[in-house]
Amino acid sequence: MSLKSLYLGAAALAVVFGAPSAFAQPAQNVILVHGALVDGSGWRGVYERLVAKGLKVTVVQEPNTSLADDVQAVHRAIEQQSGPVVLVGHSYGGQIITEAGVDPKVSALVYVAAIVPDVGEGVGDLFETWPSPTADAFKPTSDGFLLFDPAKFRAGFAADLSKAETDFMTDSQVPVSAKILGTKTQHAAWKTKPSYGIVAGLDMAVSAEAERSMYKRASAKVTEVPGASHAVYISHPREVADVIAEAASK
Repeated sequence: MSLKSLYLGAAALAVVFGAPSAFAQPAQNVILVHGALVDGSGWRGVYERLVAKGLKVTVVQEPNTSLADDVQAVHRAIEQQSGPVVLVGHSYGGQIITEAGVDPKVSALVYVAAIVPDVGEGVGDLFETWPSPTADAFKPTSDGFLLFDPAKFRAGFAADLSKAETDFMTDSQVPVSAKILGTKTQHAAWKTKPSYGIVAGLDMAVSAEAERSMYKRASAKVTEVPGASHAVYISHPREVADVIAEAASK
């Protein structure tokens, strides 16, 4: 099933029900979406802080096999929620929540060191406009997936984490399908949903400049974390959780 057919009905409903005024109560549900190369375990610090604030939190483990598969994993999680939902995406997870966010249950979007594509744009298009400082760090596999060069992982992805932590992340990478780079976004939920953006000031994967530009285009409320790497959600969980809690409270 194509993304277009999968979301046609949801997108139409979002026009009617997706505006902020359609939600009479704050969101109690938060869904956390990881990006490429990692899994959902990195959200642990953010998860614990949000739960302590009384929010119901779900961590999606999307497969990184295609944009359609990854978005469907998020929709599966949304289906399980009762009431408004805040979607949070890190890195490539920004494209996932941009698509999945048209679901009528979604009240707000939070982008964490993330890409924010418009309709017709893919990851590759965004990196042509705003080149990644570590574009040469990706290594292809024989079956069409990408991994981050182990020798460059810490400096390029998580320079503000300990060597022990980044060694584990390097050795537990989740390969991402190379075809995702060329997959175009078909719906841009940020056009109808309130958006928040977290800039990682020392991001060497997406770059702080790219994040600021994409967040500005999406009219997102921006929070800067000056000394953070691309793994800001791991190294600065309090700051990230505070932004998500703010998005849920509106």
